[in-house]
Amino acid sequence: MAHPTLGTALITGASTGIGALYAQRLAARGYDLILVARNAARLHELAEQLQASAGRVVRAVSADLTDAADVARIETLLREDTSITMLVNNAGVGATGPLLASDVEKMEQLISLNVTALTRLTYSAAPGFAARGLGTIINISSMVAIAPEVLNGVYGASKAFVLALSLSLHHELHAKGVRVQAVLPGATATDFWDLAGTPIAYLPKEIVMRADAMVDAALIGLDRGELVTIPGLHDGAKYDAFEAARQAMHQEMSASVPAPRYQTSASAA
Repeated sequence: MAHPTLGTALITGASTGIGALYAQRLAARGYDLILVARNAARLHELAEQLQASAGRVVRAVSADLTDAADVARIETLLREDTSITMLVNNAGVGATGPLLASDVEKMEQLISLNVTALTRLTYSAAPGFAARGLGTIINISSMVAIAPEVLNGVYGASKAFVLALSLSLHHELHAKGVRVQAVLPGATATDFWDLAGTPIAYLPKEIVMRADAMVDAALIGLDRGELVTIPGLHDGAKYDAFEAARQAMHQEMSASVPAPRYQTSASAA
């Protein structure tokens, strides 16, 4: 017997990997679902499976989030469907090669999906969530958001954008009843790596987390009210110290004169 619904979760990149696992876990928790991805056949197959196993209402919406018209369709859905209480911005693409070996056209496509589409969908969902005083936005970022030297710099920058947007959204919306969580996974066992140009077989096994373990850890972080969840970080106090140092600099970074360490004796006089 199905549990009472918690509303509808719209999940992007939902046909496989992390997105499909979020769909399974959220359906089991009592959410109806709107699954968004490019692969219509896989999407409809997953929707049928979840309707049968979880007894939830599951809608499959095929869309290419690098296509402006398709993004606009999902934006309209987020604005008009008041049953939606959660947005999981999971769709994204990666890159592992250095800047000098990368195709700028592919980097622009990466930005279109990882940054532009995510931003537009967030802008479509957030006003309704705030007006209703209820809603959750989960943004799948990456550990490279705070470690951009690890992989391709454009990919790292796109995920740093996702983290920065999430921090700002929390600051602006938490008092209005809107939950925000940024998830920063490390290497995760999905087809991300093959598509990004470095097959997962080339990575040390000890740094690669199973996708189901990552999603389950992220949901535990959500349940605990975390703003930033890093599933692979054993000592959470290290991120807390990092964030505390960042916050401590806020009041010192804007001043009418340069800091003394940037002044010559003449300019200080």
